[in-house]
Amino acid sequence: MKIFIAGGAGFIGKHLSDFLLDRGHQVAAVGTRPDQNLINHKNFNYISADTTRKGPWQAELKDVDVAINLAGRSIFKRWNKKYQALIYDSRILTTRHLVDALPTHKDISLISASGVGYYGDRGDDILTENDANGNDFLAGVCQDWEDEAFHAEKKGIRVVSTRFGVVLGKNGGAMEKMESAFRFFVGGPMGSGMQWFPWIHLKDLISAMIFVLEHQNVDGPLNFCSPHPVRNGDLAKTMGRVLNRPSFMPAPAFVMRLALGEFAGTLLGSQRAVPEKLLSNGFSFQYTDIGEAIRNIVK
Repeated sequence: MKIFIAGGAGFIGKHLSDFLLDRGHQVAAVGTRPDQNLINHKNFNYISADTTRKGPWQAELKDVDVAINLAGRSIFKRWNKKYQALIYDSRILTTRHLVDALPTHKDISLISASGVGYYGDRGDDILTENDANGNDFLAGVCQDWEDEAFHAEKKGIRVVSTRFGVVLGKNGGAMEKMESAFRFFVGGPMGSGMQWFPWIHLKDLISAMIFVLEHQNVDGPLNFCSPHPVRNGDLAKTMGRVLNRPSFMPAPAFVMRLALGEFAGTLLGSQRAVPEKLLSNGFSFQYTDIGEAIRNIVK
């Protein structure tokens, strides 16, 4: 298959591209880097472009079998109005331009990223794909992001919206930041530590992507997260045990808000999301225990 990946040079995109290439697929990846030296493969084509703007990059979508949309500015920064606009535009405009460029009435699948931030801060509620979205900034971004993707259904395209939990993997992403804090003896729970932390091992995320590619009957929103979310405090204790570091240095909520602005609310919020649709369609997770997942990554 010919597979297009927006955000293909990012943390998830690079690993997914490697996996797809190993399985014999052709991959065209678009990213904002002027060039890339991460992947050297005869079936890999990298395109440098700003996908928030229309441009020649859209021509790659005319004859694809699958389009995967992972593009979006990182949310792991201090938020101000300017950066919030970048978070929003990088997702909504990219998705809009991608859908516009897809042909009509072809056997194409669009797999477009979203996040469990869709649900907002929901305390101890168990969240499946049928639950309503929240009302904070990130929930609004996710709702508009998904709406743009589902416009492709009007073209006869199968659309899957993957609501990612926090992705844990080697050499990047959230795990890299958390591991650094613990190794420097400043790791610990955030706020009360009672909020739920939805997570997924990178290997399971890649496997779930392939599962969705191979099961054409699966569509709509899917929670991409472990069946067993953990409380933030339990995550901190597990990190401490695995890394042999103390885990008693809490980050008080007011300090987080001073340092991170509105983004602190996302880290202090609680989403007890579970992957009901993946499980009901027969997908099996390799990593369901947070301790086993962290040991695999850091050891």
